[in-house]
Amino acid sequence: MPLIPPLAQDHDDEVHELATFFNETLGFCPNSVLTMQRRPAIAKAFIQLNKAVMANEGRVTAEQKRLIGYLTSANTGCNYCQAHTILAAERYGGSQQRLAAIWQFRDSPLFSAAEKAAFEFALAASSVPNAVDQSIQDAMHQHWDEGEIVEILGVIALFGYLNRWNDSMATTLEPGAIAAGEQHLQHSEWQVGKHR
Repeated sequence: MPLIPPLAQDHDDEVHELATFFNETLGFCPNSVLTMQRRPAIAKAFIQLNKAVMANEGRVTAEQKRLIGYLTSANTGCNYCQAHTILAAERYGGSQQRLAAIWQFRDSPLFSAAEKAAFEFALAASSVPNAVDQSIQDAMHQHWDEGEIVEILGVIALFGYLNRWNDSMATTLEPGAIAAGEQHLQHSEWQVGKHR
């Protein structure tokens, strides 16, 4: 049961209009945003930040950003965000093979050297304490330009916020996210858990 239940999608007209962004990403407005709208300024600022972070300005693709979000969320233990990011990665072109092999990225030929550097960065940056060291920084500079590194860290930081929000709030998972988690995350310890 969530700490605070979500409000109806049409509770705030401005939030509702901005939240249509998530219809492309997930196919629905997430309950996290519907809960944030109890303070509309927070919901609106979050949606604008999400749109800015997830915009593709360089070579980092929408699918790669969702896989980075997935690794960040799994590393912090947020089941809600794991289901959302794996669903979004699929919607943005992630193949069944790539989704299934994400935890074998270090040895898998399905992922490029640039992706491997970004995924290592995501795991290190989302760890507590932070584990980004010189070798990880060097690998990022070898494969990504400065703007792309900002985009990648933007994704990691955005999901740091969402991981704390949804895990603390015990945000209720939507049916589409549950189905994605059950389909794509059965090889992990993922479960709906407190997000019922």
